[in-house]
Amino acid sequence: MIRGHLVTVLGREIPVRSAAPEEKVREVEAFVNERIEAIRSRLTTADPQLLVTLALLNLSESYLELQHRQDGSGSTLEARLTSMLEQLDHVL
Repeated sequence: MIRGHLVTVLGREIPVRSAAPEEKVREVEAFVNERIEAIRSRLTTADPQLLVTLALLNLSESYLELQHRQDGSGSTLEARLTSMLEQLDHVL
């Protein structure tokens, strides 16, 4: 069942819809905020759009690297990564 959740990214509350349980949504929210904060600590004058864009690029690079490393038996990993990316799409 898809439910509505309220997540906070860069101090902004964003309504998202997800079939994931509340704790998974919070896990994704924390993960995204950690990635953004890591970039913000290095680029103290960057605007929020740049921070989000850089975080998305970093996450995409990690995803693609994992995707390239997997062999034919990695379909479970691919499904999990696809699910994570879909959740990130809903958060952002």
